[in-house]
Amino acid sequence: MLTAEQIYGIYVPVVTPFDAAGEIDLASYQRYVQNIIKNNIHGLVVNGTTGESPTVSIQELELLIDASKQLLQGSDIPLVIGTGTNDTMSTVKRTELAANAGVDAALVVVPYYSRPSQQGIIAHFRKAAEVGIPIIAYDIPGRAGVGMTVDTARTILELDNVVGLKDCSGSPLLVSELSRHGSKPVLCGDDLSFFDMLGCGAAGGMLASANVHTARFLGIYKQYRAGQLEAARAEYDRLVPLMKLLFKESNPAPIKWLLSATGEISSDTLRLPMTSISDALREELGAHLAG
Repeated sequence: MLTAEQIYGIYVPVVTPFDAAGEIDLASYQRYVQNIIKNNIHGLVVNGTTGESPTVSIQELELLIDASKQLLQGSDIPLVIGTGTNDTMSTVKRTELAANAGVDAALVVVPYYSRPSQQGIIAHFRKAAEVGIPIIAYDIPGRAGVGMTVDTARTILELDNVVGLKDCSGSPLLVSELSRHGSKPVLCGDDLSFFDMLGCGAAGGMLASANVHTARFLGIYKQYRAGQLEAARAEYDRLVPLMKLLFKESNPAPIKWLLSATGEISSDTLRLPMTSISDALREELGAHLAG
């Protein structure tokens, strides 16, 4: 079970590879995730936004959990499973599945599309937390259509079983205010804000870009924590052009294309309504690969 003390460093939210028919490509998943794990990341995140969670059925989620647990056997890397949906009952069912499977924590997003009130957001997380598994709350107003206020985030982080927060607000306000009051740990989920968020009190990052150059992101975090700020900043700045390309179109389409182009997964297939990247972005990413 994940504790607040274990929420630090680089957590990698992995993609869900699909074959040409749109079914889960388990062979690609196993090969690719094994390569991620070899870097001794601080946490593996399955079925988050980067994993196209809105399109993954509960039966497929069970398959991904089983495969991930097998890959992590003998490792102390925490396994975090995305269980949040826009429906509280569905979220509870998926969180119960994760709990019964013995994973370390569940990642639960602010309910999307419905745009609930702040009290509705709190009630949603209270229900998920009652399952009993550790919960990382996930604030991403750009996709959910509504975000947490500082007071809401503080209330949710005070709930039993909520152990931390993934902050994709794109602003330093939330992490700064929470850190100032000594809250549970916050992981930056906005890749282009990662370095600045560390300076505002973030404990690390849950970074989609870390699917590519995983070791370099780990190195930046380690340098930062060792006080080697100039070296960490310089290495981070070298990755910024790639990060901008990876978020030029909707995540995870650019990352899937890059992982496919480098042979990490067999196909860049996405499930509708997500579609593959534009020809223009393919050219830009191809030029980046060519170096």
